[in-house]
Amino acid sequence: MKKKVKVTSVILFIICVLIALIMLIPFVWMVSASFKQNTEIFETPYRWIPQVFNFANYKRVWTQVNFLQYYLNTVKVTVISVVIQVITCSLAAFAFTKLKFPGRDKIFFAYIATMMVPWNAIMIPQFVIIKSLGLYDTHAALILIGSFNAFGVFLLRQNMLSIPGEMNEAAKIDGCGVLRTYWNIIMPLSKGSVATLIILSFNQVWNDYMAPMIYLDSDTKKTIQLGLASFKQQYKADYGAIMAGTVCAVIPIIIVYAFAQKYIIDGMAHAGVKG
Repeated sequence: MKKKVKVTSVILFIICVLIALIMLIPFVWMVSASFKQNTEIFETPYRWIPQVFNFANYKRVWTQVNFLQYYLNTVKVTVISVVIQVITCSLAAFAFTKLKFPGRDKIFFAYIATMMVPWNAIMIPQFVIIKSLGLYDTHAALILIGSFNAFGVFLLRQNMLSIPGEMNEAAKIDGCGVLRTYWNIIMPLSKGSVATLIILSFNQVWNDYMAPMIYLDSDTKKTIQLGLASFKQQYKADYGAIMAGTVCAVIPIIIVYAFAQKYIIDGMAHAGVKG
C-alpha cells in the first residue's frame, strides 16, 4: 500500500513538473528573443540560447522611447490602485461577514452580480462619467476605476467567513471597536487572501492596456503597455524591442509574487485561522 502511494506521488510530481515546464516555455522564449535581432527570432530551427547576447534591444527600449517615464507612471497607478483596492475590498468583506444590518446578503449578491456585466457594456458610460468629472487624460481616472473590485470583495469575504464569530465577540468584550476589530483581529487572519488579492490586482492593473489607451492622451502620462505598442508599426514590429520591454515589465510582477507567496501558502495551510 505504501509502495502504491509512493509511486502515485512520484507520477503526480512528474506530471506537475512537466506542466510547469510547458508553462515556462513562453517566458523562456520571450527572454531568449529579447537578446536577438528580428531576423534571428523566427529562424528555424529555433535557437533557445542566442549565439551572441545582443543588449541593443534593451538599450533601444530605454533610449528610443520615454520608457522610464512610462515605467514610473505604471508603478504610480498600480501601487495606488492596489492599496485603495485592498482597503475598500477588505472593509466591504468585513461588513458583509462580521456586521449585521438589514439586507446585508441581498446587497452582497447585488454587488457580486456586477461581475456578470462585461466591461464592454459599461465602457462608454464609464468614459462619459470620467470625462464629466474632468479626469480625462489623468492618472486619477485609472486609479478611480481600479480602486474597486467585486471579485476582491468575494475573495476576502469567503476567507473571513472561515474566521469564527467567537473571535469577533471576544474582541467586543475586550473593548475593541469595529475598526479596531477589523484591523487587529480580522486583517492579520486574512493575510493569505489579501496577498492573493494583491497579486491578482497588481497583475491586472499593471498589464492593463485598454483603460490607459482610452483615458490617456499625453505621451508623458502613458503606461508601459502603451509604451510597448510604440514599437509596432503599420506593416512590421520590432519584436526584439517588444520582448526586451516585456521582460522589464514582468520583473515587478515576479518580485511581488516572490514576496507574497509565503502569505498565500500560509493562508491556505491555516484556512484563515491561526491558533
